[in-house]
Amino acid sequence: MDSSVITAIDVEMMTRCIALSRFAGTQGELPFAALVCKGGRTISEATNRVARDADVTRHAELLAVSEAQKALGQNDLSGCTIYSNVEPCAMCSFPIRETRIARVVFAIRSPLMGGFSKFGVIRDREMSDVMPEFFGDAPEVIGGLLVDEAERVWRNSNPIIWGVIRYRGCFGGAPGPEALTHWHGPVRPRRINWRNIAQRMMAKGP
Repeated sequence: MDSSVITAIDVEMMTRCIALSRFAGTQGELPFAALVCKGGRTISEATNRVARDADVTRHAELLAVSEAQKALGQNDLSGCTIYSNVEPCAMCSFPIRETRIARVVFAIRSPLMGGFSKFGVIRDREMSDVMPEFFGDAPEVIGGLLVDEAERVWRNSNPIIWGVIRYRGCFGGAPGPEALTHWHGPVRPRRINWRNIAQRMMAKGP
């Protein structure tokens, strides 16, 4: 992977995300965390609240996306990047697409539950081709950033849970630089609005 696609801001934000995941572990949560940023400015940040709120939908990514919309006063997060210490799951990936987030950066790959690696929600092009009114183009994805640091938090937080997760292949993959991956979402060609064309042709008459 060409490391030039990783910016100093990416490293700074992922470092912050990993620190948040460490804090989540001290709060009785599994160490998940996420940030939404725009132009180098943090718009929102969150950790899992599944245990504290007794609600399995309270994933860090969902909370961060929700707070970002409130902070910006709109549901369009175009130009934003979401950072997650673990690849967003399928549930978290749909709001990422619906809010048109431009980039997804994560540390630990999730080959069992990942919205990019396993289910392809993040990289699916058909969603935005068929329903561009509701789904943004597939975002750019950088995976494996600071993966060793992110995995260390999980291992230190609960070695037994981490051992089971790794043994079952839920998280992880190649270590260090070998884990880095870059996928640039396809650029959807400009769509032809046949309805507008037909209306203009009918207005002109024969």
